Amino acid sequence: MDSTFRNLLSGPGYLRVMGAHDGLTATLAQNAGFDAIWAGGLGISSSFRVPDAGLLTMTEFLNAAAQMRAACSVPVIADVDAGFGDVNVVRRMVQLYEVAGIDAICIEDKQYPKRNSFRDGHQLEDPGAFAQKIAVAKAAQRGTDFVVIARLESLIAGAGMDDALSRAELYHDTGADAVLIHSRASHADEIREFCERWQGTGRDVPVFCVPTTYAGVTARELGEMGVSGIIYANHAIRASTKAVSEALASIAKHDSSSEVESSLATLGELFELVGMNDVLGDEPWQGVPEPANTR
Repeated sequence: MDSTFRNLLSGPGYLRVMGAHDGLTATLAQNAGFDAIWAGGLGISSSFRVPDAGLLTMTEFLNAAAQMRAACSVPVIADVDAGFGDVNVVRRMVQLYEVAGIDAICIEDKQYPKRNSFRDGHQLEDPGAFAQKIAVAKAAQRGTDFVVIARLESLIAGAGMDDALSRAELYHDTGADAVLIHSRASHADEIREFCERWQGTGRDVPVFCVPTTYAGVTARELGEMGVSGIIYANHAIRASTKAVSEALASIAKHDSSSEVESSLATLGELFELVGMNDVLGDEPWQGVPEPANTR
C-alpha cells in the first residue's frame, strides 16, 4: 500500500469503501477505484449460505478477510461483529487480525451473538462493557497503524441519538480511532444530525456510515455532512447474487448459454483478472532461471 489506512483516514475528503466477500470481489472493488475494502459479515456469511447471525466462527471470518488481503493492495477493514466473545477473545482476535495484515477492525456494540442490523430483535451491549472491549482491543495491538472502529447500533436498536452520542464519546475516550454510526432510515437525516452534534463536541474523530437504506444520498453529500468513510457494505454480494441467478436461469431455460454470453466476462478477461497469464509452464522458454543445484 502507498500509505497506511490511518494516514488515508486522517487525510482530506472522504473514503469510498466497497464490501467484498472473497478475493475476487476485493480485486474487482479495487479495480473499480474504491479506496478500501470492507470484509463484511453479511457478505461473508452469505457466501457460506448461512444467516448473518453470529453463526460463523472467528477463524472463518479471519480466513475470508486474509484472502481479501492477499488479493488486493488497498486497505482492508474487517467487520468482526461484536468481537466473537468476551474481552479475552477480543484480545486474541486483534492479535490475529493484525498479524494477518488487516488494516482495521470494526466492532459493534450489540450483545454477542449479534443479529443483522436490518432485522429486528437487537440487544445493545452495556456501554461500559463495550468500552472495555475497545480498551482491550487497543492495548492488544502491537503496531501503531492498526485502526479500531467502534460501531454504534443505538439508532438500529431504537435507543436514540443521545444514546449514540454518549456511547461515541465513551468509546473514543477508551481508545476508539473512529466511530461508525449505523442507521436504517430511508433518508440521511440521522447521519446529518449525528455528524453535526459530533462535530459540536470538538472531537476530531473520523465517522463512517453505511448507506444501504438511504441510497439516494451520494458519497459526496455524505462527505459534506462530515462523514470520513462511506461503506457500501452489501452491494457486491447482492449484485453477484442477482447476476448469477439470472445467468443460470437463462442457461437452464434455453439449454444453452447463447442468450447470456454477451453479458458474461470473457475467459480472457477472467484470466487477466486472476493472473492466469502469469502462470509458468505453458509458454516457451523465456529465460526464467533454473533452480540452483543444492546437492
